[in-house]
Amino acid sequence: MMFGWTGVILRVNLTNGEIKKEPTNMQDARLFIGARGLASKILSDEIDPKIDPLSPANKLIFAPGPLSGTMAPSMGRYNVVCKAALNGVIAASNSGGSFGPEVKFAGYDMIIVEGAAKKPVYLWIFDDEVEIRDASDLWGKNVPDTTDAIRAVTDEDAKVACIGPGGEKKVLFANIMNEMHRAAGRSGVGAVMGSKNLKAVAVVGTKPIEVADPEAFEKAVIDARKKISEHPVGGTGLRVYGTDVLVNILNGVGSLPTRNFHDGYFPSADKFGGETLTAKYLTRPKGCFSCIISCGRVTKVTNPKYAGEGEGPEYETAWGFGSDCGVDDMDAITKANYLCNELGIDTITCATTIACAMDLYESGYITLKDTGGLAIPFGSAENMVKLVEMIGNREGFGDQLAEGSYRLAKRYGHPEFSMTAKMQEMPAYDPRGVQGIGLHYATSNRGGCHVRGYTISPEVLGVPFKVDQHATEGKPQLVKTFQDLTAALDSTGSCLFATFGIGADELAALLSAVTGVHYSTEDFMKAGDRIWNLERLFDLKAGFTGKDDRLPDRIMKEPIQTGPSKGEVSHLDKMLPEYYKLRGWDTKGVPTEEKLQELSLI
Repeated sequence: MMFGWTGVILRVNLTNGEIKKEPTNMQDARLFIGARGLASKILSDEIDPKIDPLSPANKLIFAPGPLSGTMAPSMGRYNVVCKAALNGVIAASNSGGSFGPEVKFAGYDMIIVEGAAKKPVYLWIFDDEVEIRDASDLWGKNVPDTTDAIRAVTDEDAKVACIGPGGEKKVLFANIMNEMHRAAGRSGVGAVMGSKNLKAVAVVGTKPIEVADPEAFEKAVIDARKKISEHPVGGTGLRVYGTDVLVNILNGVGSLPTRNFHDGYFPSADKFGGETLTAKYLTRPKGCFSCIISCGRVTKVTNPKYAGEGEGPEYETAWGFGSDCGVDDMDAITKANYLCNELGIDTITCATTIACAMDLYESGYITLKDTGGLAIPFGSAENMVKLVEMIGNREGFGDQLAEGSYRLAKRYGHPEFSMTAKMQEMPAYDPRGVQGIGLHYATSNRGGCHVRGYTISPEVLGVPFKVDQHATEGKPQLVKTFQDLTAALDSTGSCLFATFGIGADELAALLSAVTGVHYSTEDFMKAGDRIWNLERLFDLKAGFTGKDDRLPDRIMKEPIQTGPSKGEVSHLDKMLPEYYKLRGWDTKGVPTEEKLQELSLI
């Protein structure tokens, strides 16, 4: 009997219509855990990292983890792994909701989609029954309408992961959306799905997930639930205010990126912070499968100009369409968020690409002729919302923005205006004011990203301990530790926010009890290190080098202008050599043979 893992992988070839079920490689499962780790191992083994991400040669892997679908707290996540459309690195886009657990209930450790269909299709899975169905009538529909239409012809309880117009039109930062509002965002996994003419995957599963040691598992679950519930962030803060509570916190320490990172402080930030969202827009909190945190926000805008309802905005979205675009109109920000979800595009890259365009416009490099008559200085809320629709549908000037800020800025002769790391837009923490997160952005295996090494936790929130946000000392070790922890955590199917209460000790105990494979804390962290190095090897083979472990010149040379972190720049150059050494890499950022042997990667 299999525990935690189902022992089965579903493989679907859209080119020839072949559907196969094959055994999970359990040796690899033990080493790479599942989800992000195991899927990245399979992708690395099966594709050439130099392929065009939008070619049929790319593979799209939907992967829950061994804890996904169990009653361990906040264990409802899954990853979508492929070569990224946006920047060509290895992508592992993480989403919550109930889709990942449903894949497990259907009996699969992952779904590997290969090739490309000649016409639009969707995948229908009911336990062992798997069909490729025609989706021609769904092509062009937005995410909610697609979800409703598929449930109507399959099962009202089906969990649906789909693309909207953004994915169909291969917007390079298109998402895969599940249950309408949950996003496998960043990196353009939705564009890869669109390139395969795959509109959706719908799943109903009825099989149980077997646990190796029920008594130990129950004890570990009770312990984890207690620790998360009693934590001020995991147990209270996120439920009451959601992630958007971070707006005022980051602004208060002078690290809220403003007007395309020209500054790190926005005087009217409170107008789009979590407190305002809760007081004026919140209908109710919402959680994912087995969640005890409920950070999700079900919201409603009554202003006729921007009326709508849905989920969000989360912190990154509120910041991106807020201070980064110089906007403090929460109605407009929330409407932009709704549109991104309906169209199926990443809010972070969408918002920051618009901010980049605003910067280029104010500097005179983009003109009204270029935008089709649309004036887009910083602060132009109404036109910002219009641009979101134009991007998702690749209409007019939106077609250029659909390529992301790196290509946009390069097109107009000023790539320095793109606030990216490895061609992916940096999120809502100014690396000049928080030194550790800057080192993480630069070294992240998928480019600008906060969730793979969330040093904001100790640097700003003081969890599990407080460190000086402006200091560089000790940050390389901190970044490595958080990166390794998150790589292993993502691979279990756990939510990152569970770490506001539990850590590697508790996750290793839960994983051991479920799978029957003993993971010490050291084993768990080593698995994270192994996954991180595997991803690094993929990126190196794809053509990236240590020279790409960098931040924009604006971050390195132009100090924050106002607020508590005034005068600060990033000191990446002081931290990077030590980081390489701690990683066991050479001075050019390449893993040494000794390191790869240590991690069983050669």
